[in-house]
Amino acid sequence: MKHRIVVLGAGYAGAYAAGTLARRLSPADAEVTVVNAERDFVQRLRLHQLAAGQEIEAPKLADVFAGTGIGLRLARVTAVDPERQVVSVADADGGGELGYDTLVYALGSHGADHGVPGVAEHAFDVAGRPSAMRLRERLDSLEEKGGAGTVVVVGDGLTGIETATEIAESRPGLSVSLIARGELGAPLSTGARGHLRRACDRLGITVWEHTVVEAVEATRVMCAGGTVLASDATVWTAGFAVTPIAAMSGLEVNQNGRIVVDHTMRSVSHPNVYAAGDSAYAIGDNGQPLPMSCASAGYTGRQAVDAIVGRLTGREITHTKLEYVGNHLSLGRRDGILQMVDGEGQAKPKYVGGRKAARIKAGIVRMSLWAIAHPTFGLPKRKHRLAAAPNLPAERTAA
Repeated sequence: MKHRIVVLGAGYAGAYAAGTLARRLSPADAEVTVVNAERDFVQRLRLHQLAAGQEIEAPKLADVFAGTGIGLRLARVTAVDPERQVVSVADADGGGELGYDTLVYALGSHGADHGVPGVAEHAFDVAGRPSAMRLRERLDSLEEKGGAGTVVVVGDGLTGIETATEIAESRPGLSVSLIARGELGAPLSTGARGHLRRACDRLGITVWEHTVVEAVEATRVMCAGGTVLASDATVWTAGFAVTPIAAMSGLEVNQNGRIVVDHTMRSVSHPNVYAAGDSAYAIGDNGQPLPMSCASAGYTGRQAVDAIVGRLTGREITHTKLEYVGNHLSLGRRDGILQMVDGEGQAKPKYVGGRKAARIKAGIVRMSLWAIAHPTFGLPKRKHRLAAAPNLPAERTAA
């Protein structure tokens, strides 16, 4: 009987893991199945562009996995039972259960409302393609009415900054405001913060610093201290959260519901479950938790694959560097900031800004999409057979 590997989620981490596992393991011994709710690959790095009105590529997963031997199940994951080793799914046909021997949990994240009243009912977000399209339709309707609407973006993390600047540049008729809980661009270096302020001024973005949102209503945002901002479209980008599926399954999770893993991305409570991307609570080489990001998805996905292949085939498990080297953010299509960080995750004094930074960010996005669309490129053609008794406790790990 073949070893069943089920990958939950086909985002940056899941799609990479599935394609690489299928290429490296012999189909005579192992079968890989991906479960994903959408039939297309979602470029989450570019959803703020989609919302602003631009067209972005969405390769069909069937084409991405063509020729790899990967099975694709288009369904929504509803539960995981690690004791029975089954995953429950729902689809147009009613759903069912999928059994697994090894599970890769890469369901990603969604916007977190932090319990703020009115966010779920009235705010938009760019955490998923459907929600980004809803925002796009709302912005279209504002422009059709004369283009004098107001847009309030809540949250000045990378997503909030990119969303506010993209909308302001793409739709200059709209009035855009950006709400920052603290100082605008606080994690950036002094020079980069100055560059960001100049970009906001150039694009006509009104910045509200040291402002806490207490409630969101249909046409306004209520802030602490009595400030009220009129808003025809409120965009919530104040953090991300994971689904409660892992926590409800009995897997060990942290206080935010992310799966606690060891340095090989293996669940500390269930050894045949691995997590990658935003779903994994992984400690980086600097002793700090890896942030939710596309870069972290790459590192954790690669490490999970190396660990699974090593354990199933009896080979040495190589160690992937778990590091976070910097932040890349776009400020519209012709400006950006590349901010490198030190080993502790603090901004280095120097940064790259302007068109050069924008080109670097665009290159990273193109490279990420190409890598997902060609999941087996550059991998050895030789497929490894599974060991007679995989998952033994004794194993070799590269230093």
